[in-house]
Amino acid sequence: MDLHAWITIATLAVLVGLLAFTRLAVDAVFIGAVTVLLVSGVIDPSQALGGFSNEGLATVAVLYVVVAGLRDTGATQWLAGYLLGRPRSELVARVRMTLPVAGFSAFLNNTPVVAMMIPAISEWAQKHGLHRSRLLMPLSYAAILGGCCTVIGTSTTLIVNGYLLEDPAQDGLSLFEIAWVGLPVAIAGLVLMYLFGHWLFPARDNLTREMENAREYSVEMVVREGGPLVGKTVEEAGLRHLAGSYLVEIDRRGDILPAVSPEERLQDNDRLVFVGVPDAVVELQKIRGLVPATNQVFKLDGPRANRTMVEAVVSETNPLVGRTIREGRFRNRYDAVVIAVARHGRRLNVKPGDIRLQPGDALFLETRPGFSERFGRSRDFYLVSSLEDSSPPRHDRAIPAGLTMLGMVVLATTGVLSILQAALLAAGVMMISRCTTVSSARSSVDWGVLIVIGAAFAIGAALEETGVAASAARAVVDLAGGHPWLSLAAIYIVTAVFTALVTNNAAAVMMIPIAMSTANSVDAELMPFAVAIMMAASASFMTPMGYQTNLMIYGPGGYHFSDFIRAGLPLNIVTGVVAVLVIPFVWGF
Repeated sequence: MDLHAWITIATLAVLVGLLAFTRLAVDAVFIGAVTVLLVSGVIDPSQALGGFSNEGLATVAVLYVVVAGLRDTGATQWLAGYLLGRPRSELVARVRMTLPVAGFSAFLNNTPVVAMMIPAISEWAQKHGLHRSRLLMPLSYAAILGGCCTVIGTSTTLIVNGYLLEDPAQDGLSLFEIAWVGLPVAIAGLVLMYLFGHWLFPARDNLTREMENAREYSVEMVVREGGPLVGKTVEEAGLRHLAGSYLVEIDRRGDILPAVSPEERLQDNDRLVFVGVPDAVVELQKIRGLVPATNQVFKLDGPRANRTMVEAVVSETNPLVGRTIREGRFRNRYDAVVIAVARHGRRLNVKPGDIRLQPGDALFLETRPGFSERFGRSRDFYLVSSLEDSSPPRHDRAIPAGLTMLGMVVLATTGVLSILQAALLAAGVMMISRCTTVSSARSSVDWGVLIVIGAAFAIGAALEETGVAASAARAVVDLAGGHPWLSLAAIYIVTAVFTALVTNNAAAVMMIPIAMSTANSVDAELMPFAVAIMMAASASFMTPMGYQTNLMIYGPGGYHFSDFIRAGLPLNIVTGVVAVLVIPFVWGF
C-alpha cells in the first residue's frame, strides 16, 4: 500500500477513536477527518464534497421539512397516541413502537419513517415518564429490520438489485423475495430487543433529575366546546399520567371537583387546573381540544400558531410591581399574555389577572416572536428565556398534513416520483397549505446529521480510491479457503465491518465487485453473495455512522458512541448468523 493508503487507515482509526472515547461533536470529528484526507491529497475537492450533492442526503434534508409540518400541526402527537397508546411498562412500550415501525419500513424508505417518529416518540416518552434513550435506538433498529424484508425497504437493497439487473445472467429479486431471509432476521432482531432491551439500551436521560428544583406553575385550561376531548374520561384523554404536571381539579360551571378520578368524563367548557414545570405547561398548550382559560390569548394580534412561550422574571424596577396583572394592563404594555405565575419556585392558586406582582415572580407568557429580543435587556425583567418548540400546534391543519405525507408515500412507493421529488413536493405543499412556516421549516433541519452523512461519503471515497477497501476485503475472503459457505460468511462480515465504519451504500458498492470475483473463484452462483451484501449493509447496528437512521437518533437520544457498540454488536451477531444460515437454503450455491 502507498502513503495515501496509510494516511487513510490512520485517519479512520483516529476518527473511530475520537468518537468512541471523547465527547467531541460528531460532525466536527467527521469534518476534521475529511479535511485531513483533502489536504493530504488522498481525495480531491469533488470527492470531498460529492457526498453533499448525494440524492439521499438531499432527501433527508427535505424530509425534515415534511416532518416539521406534521409536528407543527400536532399530527405526530395524534399518531403517537393512536398507534402507541399508554404503555404499562417499558417492554410494552418497545413492542408497541417497534412492530408498526418495522411494518412501515418494509414498504417505505425507513429514513422518513424514523424522521416522522422521532418527535412523536420523544413526546410520548416524556408524557409517560419513559427514557427517550431506551426508545429511540430501538426505533432506528426496528426501521432497519423492517427495511430488510422487501426490495424497496432500503436504498442499499435497491442499489445491489440494480447491479443484478444490469447482468444479463441475473434476474434480480422480486419485491418480496428477500423476505425469505429478511423476515427471519427481523424476527430474531426484534426478539433480542424484547428479551434483553433493558440491558442493551442505555438510560441517558434522567427524567427525575430533570424535574427536581424546577419552577411549578398553576395553569388553567378549558375543554373546547365540541372538541375531541368532550365525553372522554380523564384517562382516555391522556390527562392522567402527564410527565412533569398533574391535574389538580376541575371547575365545572362553579362546582369544584377535587381529587379528580381517572374515570371522570370531561364536559364542554370544563376548566382544568394543572400544576407543572415549564416544559409540561408547554405540552398542555399542544393537546388538541384544550385551550387556555384566559381569553387574553385571543386578543393578541396574529394567529396562535405564530406565537411562542417565554419565561420572564419580574425585576424590582418593573413599573407593574405592586399592581395586579389586570390593573397594570400587562397585555397592552408588553404585547404578551400571562398564562401562569410562579413565586419562589412555587405555584400561586390565584387567577393570573388577580395576582399582584412582586420582584422575582416568574411569569409564563404567550407572546409573538421577538419578545426576547425586545425585552431581554430591559430593566423590567431580570431574565427572559424563550422555550424551544413552544408554538401552539395548528390542529386545524393536521388532516392536510397527514394527507400530504400519505400522498408523498404513495407517489414514492408507486414510482410515479422519486423519493426526493415526492419529498420536495410534500415540503412545498406543507408550507403552501400553512402546515408549517418557512422559519419553522428552516430551523427543523438538523444540519449536524447532514454534515456527518456527507462527510461519511467522502471517507468512503478515500477507502475506495486508495484501494484499502478492496485489499482488506480480498484478504479476509482468502481466509475462507475457497469454501462457498465460509466465503459467504466472510463477505457478510467484511461488508458489515465496512458498513459500520463508513455508510451502508458505500460499503455495498465497494463489496459488489469483490463478491462477483469470489463467486467465480469458488464456482458458485452470484445471488447468495449479493443477498449477503444486501443484508450485511442494511442490518447495521453497532455504530452511528453505519446507517442513516442511527445518525438521526444519535443526537436526540443523547447517546455515546459506545452505546451503539453495546446494543448493536449483539444484534449484528444474531442477525448475521441467521442470515448466513438461511441464505444458502433459499439461493443455493
